[in-house]
Amino acid sequence: MLLIYCVTICGNLLIILVVSYSRSLHSPMYFFLTQLSFTDILLSTNIVPNLFHILLNNGGTITFANCITQLYFFSASEASECLLLTVMSYDRYIAICNPLHYTSIMTSAHCVQLSISSWMVGFSIICIGILTTSMLYFCGPNIIDHLFCDLVPLLNISCSDTFLVQLEVSLLSILLVIIPSIIIVMSYVNIIITILRIPSRIGRQKAFSTCSSHLIVVSIFYWTLFSVYVFPTRGQSSTISKVLSLLYTVFTPLTNPIIYTLRNKEIRKAIHEKSHKCIIYFNSRENSI
Repeated sequence: MLLIYCVTICGNLLIILVVSYSRSLHSPMYFFLTQLSFTDILLSTNIVPNLFHILLNNGGTITFANCITQLYFFSASEASECLLLTVMSYDRYIAICNPLHYTSIMTSAHCVQLSISSWMVGFSIICIGILTTSMLYFCGPNIIDHLFCDLVPLLNISCSDTFLVQLEVSLLSILLVIIPSIIIVMSYVNIIITILRIPSRIGRQKAFSTCSSHLIVVSIFYWTLFSVYVFPTRGQSSTISKVLSLLYTVFTPLTNPIIYTLRNKEIRKAIHEKSHKCIIYFNSRENSI
């Protein structure tokens, strides 16, 4: 788990640094990719360190305030990632389906506005459900059979009526999960139709390669999210629930930078150039010394 956490942080930081310092990567697609890396770092840092403590001690204690804080940052980062993935699909839709107007639509100011909106909407709307959850009454042993303070385990140990919270969660799921997923599906349907109309085979492959990595990341993220929150299996065991939770809190932030670096030639080229320049720089320092 420690190795996974280190690779996750280093991989996402690598993407942020490479995109920031490589002029060839200063485009909307890679700007949104850095924002996605920030959400992955926030999500992993919020969950994994406390998970270390739980695994090493075969359990652990957490104050109610810290539990609600962890739930808030977890939910907010997940919501922001849903919106950022939607914005990235919109960017690919404009690039492939309307390429002549791409530069005029996806300006730097517009990209910053979309990014800030995704963060602000994710962190503000989640406050509604978190405030209602924090007002629930908890009694009894207050033992959470889970790896972190997730919403469903908290509702299971509450002595209050949780109907209002569940209603709010359902409405928030429509706004932050269902609607964005519909937008992503519609965007990729139009993208695929446009790609199939390209006459040359090389042109089709080039067009699809620009969005294949994002499509893989979206599929993994939404599959785990829908499995746990939108269409949970009735009578699902706690072990299966924990495994699914690990998928979208630990392994998804790990796979995102791996998928984007392995499948993206421009990022691999930029990393190779930067590492080559560092080697040349250090060799020149040694020779001068």
